[in-house]
Amino acid sequence: MTTAPRRDAALVLTGIALTDLMFRVAQVAVPLVVLARTSSAALTGLSAGATAVPVLLSPWWSRRLRARIRTGRAIAACYLGEAVSLALIPAAASVGLLSWPILLAAGLALGVFETLDGPARDALVADLGDRLGPDRAFALLSTREFFRRAGMVAGPAIGGVAVTWGDPLVLLWLEAATVLVSAALTVGVRGARPASADGRGVPIGPAVRARPDVLRGWVVRGAGCALWFAFSLGLALLGVERGQPGVLVATGLAAYGAGALVGTPLCIPLLRRLPVLPAVCAAWAVTGVAWLLMGATASVLVIGAVAAVSGISVAVGNGGVTALITRTSTGDERRALLAGQSVLVNGASALGLLVGGPVLSVLGAAPTLEIAGVAVAVVALGVLVAGWPRSDYERTATAARSRSRAPQTSSSASTVRRATSVSG
Repeated sequence: MTTAPRRDAALVLTGIALTDLMFRVAQVAVPLVVLARTSSAALTGLSAGATAVPVLLSPWWSRRLRARIRTGRAIAACYLGEAVSLALIPAAASVGLLSWPILLAAGLALGVFETLDGPARDALVADLGDRLGPDRAFALLSTREFFRRAGMVAGPAIGGVAVTWGDPLVLLWLEAATVLVSAALTVGVRGARPASADGRGVPIGPAVRARPDVLRGWVVRGAGCALWFAFSLGLALLGVERGQPGVLVATGLAAYGAGALVGTPLCIPLLRRLPVLPAVCAAWAVTGVAWLLMGATASVLVIGAVAAVSGISVAVGNGGVTALITRTSTGDERRALLAGQSVLVNGASALGLLVGGPVLSVLGAAPTLEIAGVAVAVVALGVLVAGWPRSDYERTATAARSRSRAPQTSSSASTVRRATSVSG
């Protein structure tokens, strides 16, 4: 009875893993292709920056479309749009026509399709997980996150070797081709939940206001994303300031990636046993302390060790917010919440990168890391203790434990989802 949803979930996850990996591989090649064809360093990040614009504006334009993209066929159509958008850059570069309008158009188009199919893929995976058993939606999304983090670790290394031995333009064509393969894998998967009756979808605002714990988790995660520049950019600048250019940032990012790979599968059993929101807050508080130690010591060994711990803790923190979504929502409400989370993560990260350079230039790398670490820890602990009732946490944990222990009929599963929705 569960063979079809298990097979479908494997197909969708395989497509996601392939596209994530090739995206990380191609990230190494895009700046090289743009620089070689345009001789402009300023244009190397234009396409990537333009991709974020539709994501940030998505609450105002994507709701009706989001409600319709709920099957493998609809997601495959978005994959096709992604492939065409990705192919614009290598096609223009091949004929000597690569310019800023092409880069801008490619980035905007890619952002539109990614805005639509990103939350839709996650929602489809979660729907299939619901059909496999209690709390399997969270388990499958954690598997999806594991593949994403594996791509973050392996992709740049593969891309670096590939551009050393061949033409980086080939990698861009391969990325577009990989997206087409993912479309072929996904096209036959049926949606597990119907769209809303009026076809208009669910607004993000009401969906999250009905779930206070999700909102609280977003506050913590949003703070971490907004201040992430202190880690990613700060370590790079800190290495330059300490006469170790490239060493500290390479150590920190590699150790973080390794920790995240370990932490992603660990968060599944952990978040079935612990109250979820306190786990989210504690995990991000640990990351704040890790950043503080990085700035205070600037030691390669310390940075490697605490970055690995940070990778584990961020995996738990982010996984916890996803667990709050999957355990308290289904169907179009879940799609709205996953879309809102995508806007939050991308928007906060983009804002942080926008102000990160000036902040680092004024304060310096070490003080920025220390201040950002303290700020993340304070926000996380503040969300945990500042007047929110512990009964919310306990009801969430109790519902999660009961879902993980006992099989449920469809009616009892709906009862649990309604109960956890009321509790936030």
